[in-house]
Amino acid sequence: MNNMGFLDRIIRSVVAILLIILYVNGIIYGNFGIALIIISSVLLLTSAINYCPFYQLLHIASTKNHIHKI
Repeated sequence: MNNMGFLDRIIRSVVAILLIILYVNGIIYGNFGIALIIISSVLLLTSAINYCPFYQLLHIASTKNHIHKI
């Protein structure tokens, strides 16, 4: 089941990669940095499998054929 559109996947991937880069460079660190790395991992995973469980809970999708489904 796919509920994520192409642009949604790209945005999630870019945000996740930026957060990882910030952590690796020491700009974000500590518990906050670790929390952001976990969030980044979830973003990358959902982008890779093209499925977001949170979207299903809200009954939405960002795919072209389901863009207005609420």
